[in-house]
Amino acid sequence: MKKLFLSAAIALSSLAIAQTFGIKAGMNVSSLSKDASMDDAKSKIGFNGGLFMNAPIAENFSIQPELIYTQYGNKATTTNSYTTGTSSVVEKTTGSTNLDYIALPVMFQYNATPQFYLEAGPEFGLLMSGKVKGDRTVATTTGATTTTSTSAVSTDIKDNLNTFNFGVGLGAGYYFTPNLGLTARYVAGLTDIAKDRPSGSDAVKNNVFQVGLAYKFK
Repeated sequence: MKKLFLSAAIALSSLAIAQTFGIKAGMNVSSLSKDASMDDAKSKIGFNGGLFMNAPIAENFSIQPELIYTQYGNKATTTNSYTTGTSSVVEKTTGSTNLDYIALPVMFQYNATPQFYLEAGPEFGLLMSGKVKGDRTVATTTGATTTTSTSAVSTDIKDNLNTFNFGVGLGAGYYFTPNLGLTARYVAGLTDIAKDRPSGSDAVKNNVFQVGLAYKFK
């Protein structure tokens, strides 16, 4: 038993010594999976940045938990149609959906060489802000008469969205020096961003490609 505890202590001590900390930052190219109300959906450019810790767990394998601020969302034209009284209304909003998260990716990395690695793992996200910004055109038809109005909009949609986001990431990285490296990752969302999804409508999920730089403190 003493040998077991001693071996565990040595292993933990080696892990603590071997682990490294660092910072990372880069660009997001994000999108949302399309539902029936979205027309002409496009990707949106955003930012990601934060801290990470890297620790070996076996020969050629390591684990890298991160704590990052990351901007998701997309650009799209969204159309909503409804009837009020004897009038039919069509609202068309063209703009961007801006979703800001604090994310906790936990990447398991295979170190193919001392410089190059492949990675995969889950990402857990906490929604901090959700807004739609753009231009809204409202066309109201009553009988044979249609009136149209256009206005700039900035709508807070956080209360309509799920606070928790979950996805799976796949990526790779290359360190040019022992400290500085280039990173790339794709994260596919698995959870619906909407809190109360209408029955029969499509789930909308986050998707993002990330590229950036990482710096290890050694």
